[in-house]
Amino acid sequence: MTVDKMDPVEVFAAGEKGRGLRLTKGMSAGDVVFAEASFAAVVFDSLSLQVCHSCFRRQSNPHRCAQCKFAHYCNRTCQRAAWDEHKQECSSIRKIGKAPNENVRLAARIMWRIHKNTGLVSDSQLTTLDLLEDHLSQMSPEDLKELRVDVQNFFQYWPKKSKPVGEDYVAHIIGVAVGVGLFPNLCLVNHDCWPNCSVILNHGDQTALDTTFHSERRIELRALEKISEGEELSVSYVDFLHVSKERQRLLKQQYHFDCKCEHCTHADKDQLMTAVKDKSPADVVKQVTDLSLQALTKIEEARTERNFHEVIKLCQECLEKQESVFEDTHLLLLRVLSTASEVLSFLQNFHQAAGYLLRMVDGYSKLYHHNNAQLGMAIMRAGVTHWHAGLIEVAHGLICRAFAILMITHGPHHPITKDLEAMRTQTELELRLFKQNKQVYDNMREAVLSKKPLMLAGEQVPIKATS
Repeated sequence: MTVDKMDPVEVFAAGEKGRGLRLTKGMSAGDVVFAEASFAAVVFDSLSLQVCHSCFRRQSNPHRCAQCKFAHYCNRTCQRAAWDEHKQECSSIRKIGKAPNENVRLAARIMWRIHKNTGLVSDSQLTTLDLLEDHLSQMSPEDLKELRVDVQNFFQYWPKKSKPVGEDYVAHIIGVAVGVGLFPNLCLVNHDCWPNCSVILNHGDQTALDTTFHSERRIELRALEKISEGEELSVSYVDFLHVSKERQRLLKQQYHFDCKCEHCTHADKDQLMTAVKDKSPADVVKQVTDLSLQALTKIEEARTERNFHEVIKLCQECLEKQESVFEDTHLLLLRVLSTASEVLSFLQNFHQAAGYLLRMVDGYSKLYHHNNAQLGMAIMRAGVTHWHAGLIEVAHGLICRAFAILMITHGPHHPITKDLEAMRTQTELELRLFKQNKQVYDNMREAVLSKKPLMLAGEQVPIKATS
């Protein structure tokens, strides 16, 4: 039995898309439509050594479970909070000698949760796992083959003393559980490449004395714009920065449906994403496109090898070719700008990185929804880089702009928004000092960066550098 309605949303028949969620009352940009704790969640295999397996925060030196030697945590507090969920997993990992892949681990956590809570864990859950679409009938032979391997690995992992489960049901669970976690209500929200909602993961309150709040993992579905009563809710399953055919290919491959949203049907923004400068010959465009694709492969190889100076050299050579042919909204040029700016920032060449980031943000702003979280994060990165470069006027403007977006996509209580608010306050103070006396500001900044004493009116002023 399911609950079909939860203020302010309800389940409805969405035609070819199956079921969907729609509003029962209007919402404004930034409003939380609903929040939902994960039914079950695991850390991606690629992040298993870097992310806490309780709160999912990235850690530089996490504490490892002494028994299974697989799970990692922020500290003992996170480990204790996760034990109820981890204890069966810990025993199974020790039994087979290694941790299975993320699909198997997530399926097992889901099954343990079902046996404990019968698949409906709160009054606000709008559906059971049995009713969620697994898309098995739409999977390719290759995907089905991989799924069968996961099912077999599941039964090697699943403890014999646990309640028996059937192969078909395990396949259904693996088909339902796409990604790092399972959120039943969120599964009912259909895709649109230009959505009216955004999903953000909230890691829980790490300062709370009650470990229930400390370890809670939940998503928040937030409105990106004004949404009317009765309007369907939508989120984007893939990053918008792909041409429509590529987004459709990714959605078909990963989620097994053909996207027929307005932006795919009319190829909106495709021209901008592939825009070239006037009078660029077709053969030259093809030549630079091929060169860019080859360069991006070499750039990624150099980056993987941590040969960062080679990354910058390759990026600059590629940009020289691109700039005479591609407009600043061309996806290949934006990819090079993004990589170059990130590596230059790592090398602390903030001035050059800031220039690349301004161009990247300008391109993103013409492509993304004005309240897109990716856009907000990119603007924040540009603001912080300009701040490091000492370009305080531009830095403050960018940080304020990013803050306005992230207040909608992340909300005022998210750690990223709180950090950004602190940056906004700091840059506002620095900007005020800069406008009052640029020389004093420059001297103070130089003293902080070099950790030298600041001299004002012939007297030494102690300044403490903050990290």
